Amino acid sequence: MDVIPAIDLLGGRCVRLYQGNYEQSEVFAEDPLTVAIAWAEQGAQWLHLVDLDGAKTGEPVNLSVIAKIVETLNIPVQVGGGLRTQARVASFLEMGVARVILGTVAVENPDLVAQLCQTYPNQIVVGIDAREGMVATRGWLETSEVSAIALGQRVASEGAAAIIYTDIQRDGTLQGPNLPLLRQMAEAVSVPVIASGGVSNLTDILSLLALEPIGVSGVIVGKALYTGNLSLTEALRAIGTGRWQDVPTDLGQSSLA
Repeated sequence: MDVIPAIDLLGGRCVRLYQGNYEQSEVFAEDPLTVAIAWAEQGAQWLHLVDLDGAKTGEPVNLSVIAKIVETLNIPVQVGGGLRTQARVASFLEMGVARVILGTVAVENPDLVAQLCQTYPNQIVVGIDAREGMVATRGWLETSEVSAIALGQRVASEGAAAIIYTDIQRDGTLQGPNLPLLRQMAEAVSVPVIASGGVSNLTDILSLLALEPIGVSGVIVGKALYTGNLSLTEALRAIGTGRWQDVPTDLGQSSLA
């Protein structure tokens, strides 16, 4: 199972939201590049980047920050937020982004998502952000009438590389992942599911291992890393993935806490 650190970008800074609320944002770092380098040095095998400004406006906003991170790191980066046209997706992949994450467009333009999955195999991930089982769109500001499970089954059949499943009511709360919802999604689809939202400590990470045999292949971690509740190095060691063997033991606690 992959443990994937997240960097959420708002106004060029590294922030975390509470339950997706833009009015409840907390700045954790002024320089996202420094944060990205730290996670890579501590053994991360993937980095998860979200352009929160882009998710809200429908157009990527933090382009220069994203480009610098992708150029600097030697690990793959997946990026989401405001990617709603084929031209935008193509430009990010040409930039060197390993996988793009599509969210709102999966609800509003399903034909385009199906086309992109075929054009860019293994590079299209669909982010399904759910509020009480229904898909939220446009930076979580709107809730659609599409069920998360139905959307997951559709994009899986169309060739999505993976699904990132976020329970909005757990995101940024440090209350633990919603295991029943994750199990339901993993059992319903035929592609890997990446858990997101609510992870607070190492126990939460380990609890997800029970779902790995049914398809939960990774977990995205944000706030717990920034508060120091969770050490990325220790999480990688516990899960048995990443390059933790090469990390000095004195990096057990994040320097960003």
